[in-house]
Amino acid sequence: MITIALSKGRIFEETLPLLAAAGIAPEEDPEKSRKLIIATNRLDVRVVIVRASDVPTYVQYGAADLGIAGKDVLIEHGGAGLYQPLDLKIAKCRMCVAVPAGFDYAAAVRRGARLKVATKYIATAREHFAAKGVHVDLIKLYGSMELAPLAGLADAIVDLVSSGGTLKANNLVEVEEIMAISSRLVVNQASLKMKRALLQPVLDAIEGAIQ
Repeated sequence: MITIALSKGRIFEETLPLLAAAGIAPEEDPEKSRKLIIATNRLDVRVVIVRASDVPTYVQYGAADLGIAGKDVLIEHGGAGLYQPLDLKIAKCRMCVAVPAGFDYAAAVRRGARLKVATKYIATAREHFAAKGVHVDLIKLYGSMELAPLAGLADAIVDLVSSGGTLKANNLVEVEEIMAISSRLVVNQASLKMKRALLQPVLDAIEGAIQ
């Protein structure tokens, strides 16, 4: 049995054509079903629905053989025990620093100001600002980052940006791009050894579908 860990929403939708290329079709839509384990058209493949941030953990500990997670999630997780063979080039966005319109971020950085930065991507933000020599106090949030500067909690945010519409609606502007983000296929290393005959054709088909 192959178990694939997926999260609801954009990643699930954009993964369907890749799974189809490997001859795998989930039998239910997780947005419409309450089931957390979903059968597929293949008796030897099932899908488990987990939070995006939990995908690497399920794969790392062998509860899933494969998973699909954003680069942002994998960096925060650390990637221990995971084989990351493929950039799937789906769910693309970018990790950015954003500030309220009118805040002179460049000047604050030049004069060595200590900035309060709200984010759920603590590891990524810490590495980014350390590389620039910028002093920051990182504030971990789980909800809408855009509220933090508006409420006076933070000077800036580090968050994922796709169209930029949410930033604009909340009078925030993007001042730095940290990195481009897309979703990656991750594989449990033990599964790759023990179930290679099952897994390799799936990996090859997905790779072919990307190209």
